[in-house]
Formats: sequence, C-alpha cells, structure tokens
Amino acid sequence: MPRAKVKTSKRSKIGNEGLYGWLFASPWIIGLLTFFMFPLLSSFYYSLTTYSILQPGEFIGLQNYKDLFVDPVFWKSIYNTVYFVVFFVPLSIILGVALAMLLNIRVKGMSVYRTIFFLPTLVPSVALAVLWMWLLNPGFGLVNGILGYFGITGPAWLGSETWSKPSLILMSLWGIGQAVIIYLAGLNDISVDYYEAADIDGANWFQKARSVTLPLLTPVIFYNLVMGIIGAFQQFTLPYTLTAGKGTPADSMKFYVMYLYDNGFKFFKMGYGSAMAWILFIIVICLTAVIFITSKKWVHYQGE
Repeated sequence: MPRAKVKTSKRSKIGNEGLYGWLFASPWIIGLLTFFMFPLLSSFYYSLTTYSILQPGEFIGLQNYKDLFVDPVFWKSIYNTVYFVVFFVPLSIILGVALAMLLNIRVKGMSVYRTIFFLPTLVPSVALAVLWMWLLNPGFGLVNGILGYFGITGPAWLGSETWSKPSLILMSLWGIGQAVIIYLAGLNDISVDYYEAADIDGANWFQKARSVTLPLLTPVIFYNLVMGIIGAFQQFTLPYTLTAGKGTPADSMKFYVMYLYDNGFKFFKMGYGSAMAWILFIIVICLTAVIFITSKKWVHYQGE
C-alpha cells in the first residue's frame, strides 16, 4: 500500500507539472493559432475564391492557380526572384564567411572594424534604397564618377534592364553584417584543439581553413543558407522603393512578393494574391526540405 501511494503522488506531481507547462505555453499557443494558423488556412480558402476584400468571394476552385500559369507577369516575377536568389545567396555566404574570417584575426582595434561592418545593417531599408539611388545615378552618381576617372563609362544601373538586378544584389550585399556576426560566433565556437592538432601536423593557414574551419563552420552556413533563401524569396522593400512599386525598367525589378502585393492590395484580387502566396510557400518549403535532406552529406558537427 505505501508503494501504491508513492506511485500515485508521483503521477499526480507529473500531471500537475504538465498542466503548468500547458498553462505557461498557452499565450504562445493562442497567438500561434490566432495570428498564424487561422490566417494560413484562411488564405488557402481565399485562393480558391474570387475574394476582393471589398465583397465576399465566390468559390471557383483552382481557377486562380490556372490563371497564374498563363500570366506572363507571374513568370517574369518568378524569373526575377530566382535570379536574385541564385546569385545573392551564394555571394552573401562566400563574402560573409570571408569577412568573418578576416574579422576573427586578433589584431589591435578589431572591435572597431567589426562595428564598421555591422553598422550598415542598422540603416533602414528605405533610407538604404535612397542612398544607393544617389550612388548609382548614371549622370552624377559616385560610382559612375569613380569609373569615369579610370576612363570607364558606367552603365545606367537601375535604369537598365540588364544591370538593375545586379545593382539590387550589390545593395543587398551591403547589409550582410548580421550574417557576419553569426559566422564570427561560429568561428569562436570551434575548439582550439583542432587547430593545435593541425599545427602539429604542419598544416598552413590555407589547409587549416579548408580542413578545419570550413567543415566545422558548416552548421552556421547551413542556418544562414536556409534563412537567406527564405529572405531572398521575400525580397520586397528595396525594389519597391527603388521603382516606386512599378518594377521598372521592363518589369526587370518586378519581384514575386511585389506582384503578390499588387494583386492583393492594388488590384484587390486577394484570391489571386492568396494563390500566389501558397505557390511561394510550397516553393520555399520544397527548397528547405531539399537542403535539410542533403545537409547530412555536407554539414559536420564538432565531436562527430
């Protein structure tokens, strides 16, 4: 009988702890269901209707999705977005890792250099866009002025269909300071034992970087790769500010989320915009799943 009482009291204690756990988590759970799950399911329903915000939608099944696949602007926005993702994400990782390794060198005044590279991330996106509009102005911009000093005729940059997206990539790389801080944290987390063992084997700095630093930094690269892809597919503020929402020239700056915004809040085709949102959601989920599946082959953790 005493044993039975002990078991009962332990179960009661565990049950109370579980109840308290659910109680403390309830604000987050309620917020998740209210502000995430409900809008998510609602958008899926609206994607099957002609909902326009101003009046109730009529159920039309998959017609919005069918219309999207014959919409030339839809395909143009996908091309622009994929172009940005393909070039920006790898460049941001390469440049971010390189800067982090340089800023990890122990020299006098390094904290000042780290602060300088992080400061651009504190500039609001709209202010950053206005600043770069001046720098890349083909007539009196600083960039073309420097190129002209060396006898090079600079392009029209934001006014050129060819150079508009590379210009946007350049602007976006200006704010990789936040990723650099994460890479620095990853570098400082690598045990010095690995480097001491490499020194004993007679490895030079390049061999240590290739065989020790980069493999053990792959968990951080993996994290920034996933977050970078998600963020790049949602590119909106810079191109919207630079083109006043028009996506000019020749729709070369019409990114996917910009076109989604136009359909939902300018043309009041919220059902059409919801269908676009779900296509973007599926694309990002699929790419993220591929990265997670393949990560087992290239992500290495310390102690493995």
